[in-house]
Amino acid sequence: MSNTILHHSPLSSAEGVKNAIVQKLIFSIGRDPGVASQRDWLNATLLAVRDLVSEGWLKTQRATQSQNCRRVYYLSMEFLMGRTLSNAMLAEGIYDVVREALEQLGLNLEDVIEKEVDPGLGNGGLGRLAACFLDSIATLNYPGMGYGIRYEYGMFRQKIVDGQQVERPDAWLEKGVPWEFIRPTKRYKVEFGGRIYFEGDKCHWVDTSQIVALGYDQIIPGYETNMANSLRLWSAHAGDVFDLTKFNRGDYFAAMERQNSSENVSRVLYPDDSTYAGRELRLRQEYFLVSASLQDILNRHRWEHKTLTNLADKVAIHLNDTHPVLAIPELMRILIDKEEFSWKAAWEITCKVFSYTNHTLMSEALETWPVDMMGAILPRHLQLILEINEHFLESIKSYTEKDPDLIRRVSLIDENDGRKVRMAWLAVVASHKINGVAKLHSDLMVKSIFADFAKIYPERFCNMTNGITPRRWIGVANPGLSTVIDKYIGKSWRKDLSHLEQLKQYADFPKFMQEVREVKKANKVKLANYIAHNLNIVVNPDALFDVQIKRIHEYKRQHLNLLHIIARYNEILRNPEKDWTPRVFIIAGKAASAYYAAKQIIRLINDVAKVINNDMRVHDKLKLVFIPNYSVSLAQLIIPAADVSEQISLAGTEASGTSNMKFALNGALTVGTLDGANVEILQNVGEDNIFIFGNTVEQVEALRHKGYQPSAYYENDPQLREALQQITSGAFSPEEPGRYQSFSPLSDYYQAFADFRSYVEAQREIDKVYKDQNLWVAKAIQNIVNMSYFSSDRTIKEYADQIWHLQPVKL
Repeated sequence: MSNTILHHSPLSSAEGVKNAIVQKLIFSIGRDPGVASQRDWLNATLLAVRDLVSEGWLKTQRATQSQNCRRVYYLSMEFLMGRTLSNAMLAEGIYDVVREALEQLGLNLEDVIEKEVDPGLGNGGLGRLAACFLDSIATLNYPGMGYGIRYEYGMFRQKIVDGQQVERPDAWLEKGVPWEFIRPTKRYKVEFGGRIYFEGDKCHWVDTSQIVALGYDQIIPGYETNMANSLRLWSAHAGDVFDLTKFNRGDYFAAMERQNSSENVSRVLYPDDSTYAGRELRLRQEYFLVSASLQDILNRHRWEHKTLTNLADKVAIHLNDTHPVLAIPELMRILIDKEEFSWKAAWEITCKVFSYTNHTLMSEALETWPVDMMGAILPRHLQLILEINEHFLESIKSYTEKDPDLIRRVSLIDENDGRKVRMAWLAVVASHKINGVAKLHSDLMVKSIFADFAKIYPERFCNMTNGITPRRWIGVANPGLSTVIDKYIGKSWRKDLSHLEQLKQYADFPKFMQEVREVKKANKVKLANYIAHNLNIVVNPDALFDVQIKRIHEYKRQHLNLLHIIARYNEILRNPEKDWTPRVFIIAGKAASAYYAAKQIIRLINDVAKVINNDMRVHDKLKLVFIPNYSVSLAQLIIPAADVSEQISLAGTEASGTSNMKFALNGALTVGTLDGANVEILQNVGEDNIFIFGNTVEQVEALRHKGYQPSAYYENDPQLREALQQITSGAFSPEEPGRYQSFSPLSDYYQAFADFRSYVEAQREIDKVYKDQNLWVAKAIQNIVNMSYFSSDRTIKEYADQIWHLQPVKL
């Protein structure tokens, strides 16, 4: 918030902050200061800061309306926000004032912040990207709003029991969410099932079951601006389905059955979709999100403009991956069935309103829904999708004369192996812009999965390389590095990351290099203490911290990392007198609850760790740590402590990645393939300051084309063969020798074996460079000072200019 606002705010002084916090504690929390817990103090502090942010929030809403602004609405199944308090205090410029106020109350701000629970609203990069984008939209004064689901239990809380992932409910709401506002008037009916019939051209959707979406708002403050936007999350409520008669008869289960079934829609993020019931629940979730959001968007627009005819002029709706793509037939349904627009007029509006971000090149990861399932749950939407498909196929007749098979390839309905609706195809046909999230990804997107569409609609495809917010990923996550940067170039880099380039003039100053080295060491000590306290594993902060933190998935190739660790372990045992670079390998991430292979990778990591960490022959040279329950807050602890960033996905499979940006910005050196945004990081930091290995996209495809033979690599590489034989023979699971028989030399779809030798050589080069600490710090600094391009502010400016066509709000 601006200095003017702070000047009139009771939070502009430590005394004012202290009084505000105590008032909130007594009158909002209902606690006597003498018996209040740290969580009580946390909630009181959050409420006091929320009051300050609310002033800018209300001004933003008034200004956006009075200036008749075009808005963007960002629809996403995930918003991985992280803790709110520290980010909000930095945005408002009151971090030090609040720290002083709490000290006067006998409290430590860092201890209070640690009590805040991570909201369980996301899983990985998709949700964290959405959070960074909301931060940047507000910081750049763009009018925008996020829409998501207020999951009661989020993804899940990951525990490791006997080396295995065990999913526990993440009851994050139980501690209270003082940052949010419930919106009882933002209540919309969402319908499912039923049947449709026509009277002339008018369609009626009847005999439906209904649930109610209730809105909860969170404030998204911009950094050093009066601007604050909203994230509206929907919670499912049963409405009038509680059967009091059955309850009074004592039939309690029957009385509550429909209520429980209805409210399951917002219970968990990504329910297990390995069963029909789980798939059906996922489809209901996605429609629940878009139905409530579109009703809200259209109600707001109608209230402001008294008409929907100018909807495309004032509203941009962005689809973050395919999960919200049902918004397309939903808008068509509302415009045609409720507002009585013609089909043609509704379609013209729809195509101008929607834009879509693709996040995957893997055809198996592109979302599809069985026609029968969609027909049963959303019969009107299926019928509209079929009409859209008919309209689209008719429009491309001229293309099919030379390519009769084109219709089969581009049809929105996949007729192979059971009829399915292709949601990505629907997004492409209905959106005026489709973007990839890294230059390589965008190039491959138009050459592979969307090649046919790129020929039909070449003007629709573009690239928006992802970025991250420096406020969260240095300002909050790495206060030590922030202080060093501030000392040399001031604080403006938080608002404009291009200012980091001013650090280049100091890059080889011994004092600056020493200060960066000391910050890294302090961060490593902090992480080492966490590992010791929580996992009872002692690691040496002077060792090289080699980190891979991301969703556990075969294409991200945590198993390639593990194969190198095992090979390294074997080498150390054979050559104990060699001058080894001590390493601590750190891995974290969750596997989807139904993803057996990923869960086996987690188990294998922990089995290997148990052997290595208990082998006194290597205890000062090698450690392997799996940190459970990966979250934004854990990332903020781990990333600043990393020396090496593992970005080792198979080339052509990772759309972009954002952890690669966070690590490099915090002075970690990347070891990675030429995949996703690694390509652009290489271009920015220089080939001397990154460790690239492995096959290129072209080489990967060539191997696939001629028939990839993993057994050839297995036979010809003794280190690889030894590691695999140890895994499959039970060397790391003696109590169950056959546990990892699936790690067969005949099965390696993501070509880890083909890249293994190159990866090992890159790791040897890392060892060599790390021994020269001055050289290592110099390379780390080159990563920091050359990462200014990867700001989410830059990304959002490109979205606003090229896709959403927004103008900043004048405050």
